[in-house]
Amino acid sequence: MNTQNLLVELLVEELPPKSLDLLSHNFAAKLWLSLTEQDLVDGQLKIEECVQTYSTPRRMAVWIKDVRANANDKVLQQKLMPASVGLDANANATPALIKKLQALGVDTSDSSKLVAGLKRTSDGILQYEYTAKGVSLQHGLQKAVEQALAKLPIPKLMQYQLHEHCEMPGWSTVSFVRPAHGLVAMHGVQIIHITALGLNATATTLGHRFEALTTPVHIHTADSYEEDLLKNGAVVASFEKRRANIALQLKSVTESLGHDFHCEIDPSLLDEVTALVERPNVISCHFEEQFLKVPQECLILTMKTNQKYFPVLNSNGTLTNHFMVVSNISAKDMSAVKTGNERVVRPRLADAKFFYEQDCKKTLESRINGLEKVVYHHKLGNQLQRMQRVTTVAHQLASIVGDAQLALKASTAARLSKADLLTDMVGEFPELQGIMGAYYARNDGVAPDVAQAIEDHYKPRFAGDQLPMSMVGLVVAMADKMETLVGMFGIGNLPTGDKDPFALRRHALGVIRMLIDKKIPIGIQQLIDICASSFEKQTIAEFDKSKLEQFFLERVANLLESEDVIPSHVSAVMESVKLNTWSHVRERLEAVAQFSLLPASEALAAANKRISNILKKSSDFINAEVNQSLLIEKAEQDLYTQLINIAEKADTCFNAGDYKANLTVLAGLRDSVDAFFNEVMVNAEDQAIRQNRLSLLNKLHAQMNQVADLSRLAS
Repeated sequence: MNTQNLLVELLVEELPPKSLDLLSHNFAAKLWLSLTEQDLVDGQLKIEECVQTYSTPRRMAVWIKDVRANANDKVLQQKLMPASVGLDANANATPALIKKLQALGVDTSDSSKLVAGLKRTSDGILQYEYTAKGVSLQHGLQKAVEQALAKLPIPKLMQYQLHEHCEMPGWSTVSFVRPAHGLVAMHGVQIIHITALGLNATATTLGHRFEALTTPVHIHTADSYEEDLLKNGAVVASFEKRRANIALQLKSVTESLGHDFHCEIDPSLLDEVTALVERPNVISCHFEEQFLKVPQECLILTMKTNQKYFPVLNSNGTLTNHFMVVSNISAKDMSAVKTGNERVVRPRLADAKFFYEQDCKKTLESRINGLEKVVYHHKLGNQLQRMQRVTTVAHQLASIVGDAQLALKASTAARLSKADLLTDMVGEFPELQGIMGAYYARNDGVAPDVAQAIEDHYKPRFAGDQLPMSMVGLVVAMADKMETLVGMFGIGNLPTGDKDPFALRRHALGVIRMLIDKKIPIGIQQLIDICASSFEKQTIAEFDKSKLEQFFLERVANLLESEDVIPSHVSAVMESVKLNTWSHVRERLEAVAQFSLLPASEALAAANKRISNILKKSSDFINAEVNQSLLIEKAEQDLYTQLINIAEKADTCFNAGDYKANLTVLAGLRDSVDAFFNEVMVNAEDQAIRQNRLSLLNKLHAQMNQVADLSRLAS
């Protein structure tokens, strides 16, 4: 079979850097899928085994292994119509059958031969069998490229007129993410003559704008594409190789400054810079030390966001006046590039310095009333009203988990927490909200832990982010997130599917992590009640407490299971804990994991499930206490005696928080429980005896399920 490797490249004007990698991989995936569906590529192969993606600022290219010149012919069967409709009484083709076959392109001139070539299925349907000729690569690739380009995730298309030398010059308009200037399509050494976006496929492309050795660059074969571009075009075609090369250069150039320096490599910035250059060259630059008086977060953000520079830190993690630039040229003398970048960054840093100095002239306290003019949500009021609610909730929470001093500090931090939204620095860089609030609070002489709480109340900002450092920060962060959750649930803004515009899932997970990891002794129900009371009833008229409770239960289960905890263990613990304090959930999970390894665990879990079912189905009144005089059978007497003997020790362990010991002690009940179910009829005819046995099982059930609902462990 004639197979060769295939190369397709689309040469365009500079693509959006943040979308480059996504666009190129989508283009490759859709092209490969279409060729596979047309049987031009072996459908048994996986995409990662036979596809290589290339992308630079000016090109998207795909290399596909072992592509057929022609797809295999296929024998196909086409169901036509019931024989009673297609054949007349003399078994000749009816006009309906002839019309159907003509639509399929079948020669119907010889009626007798036509009918003889048809098959009849067991259910009386006429069936036509024919051989479909496999599609040629030219036709198949044309279709694949058109489909791939049409389905690219492009949020906004550009429209442009075709060049006069193109196939459709003049006023013909094409729509694409950026104007396209070249198309390469090669099967081995052969050019595949397809068209796309008004371009005819060739074997030539363009290299680096300034450093290419030849223009255009000739591609010898599909396999030599990367080498030809590098050698003659001065372009590193592979996104992954450019990215790795930039990271290596950043490390090497930074080390040349001294052992105390290291470059802060932000993965997202690294991706963006990789999409901006075709032949990376890292150079070291610096700025005046006077700018280091500005909070380093401001300088780092302006360098990364506005200039795409990489900051250099010292061994203590403090910003230095050095930074790294990734250039797209490699001149013999890079001094002009170096001084040019140093000159460009200076006004940016001067702006940051100006914003900071101006902001420091006003206290955070003096800005609070201005929050009344900042809309939070049209149904929930302005930021001043929101801040007042958060302050109320933070004060109540702090009073529960701490003392009057903690409540005072939490109230202060909450009151100042949103004031930095009105500063020039946060107006320029919204990402710095909270961070700048902490700096301005320290400048105002606010207590250090209160200032830190202003920054920390946004934490955790994302999955895996650190939690607030102090109890003041924890309380304010929890109040802030709960206000958002109750408010949004109260006006009916619930997340649906993959849509969560107000990040309610993230807020809930943040609250859960604080409750569990920091062992905050507050239950979810109490937390919701405190927060809901801070709103006016008419403001959150749609609030359904049960929906928010269920939302939290789902999130905590997802969180724990994402940490590789066995789902049945999570279910067992959460069924026992429910909406009460979650401060010892992890300890309970560890205890359940250890219990599940004991020989008695399986039998006790099964017995517990059986007890649960018996108690659910029973309509008898169940006494809180067991009447010893009604324990007739030896097995029930033994179970009661052992339960009483074990209960005190188990309760002591549970109250001390030693959940592992609690379950280990309960494991000693196995033999007595087994004997009870083997020898005792729970549903005795005598009502008093039956009720007493149910009371015994109820007492046993409560004792066994203190740490977790063991019935959830039963298979």
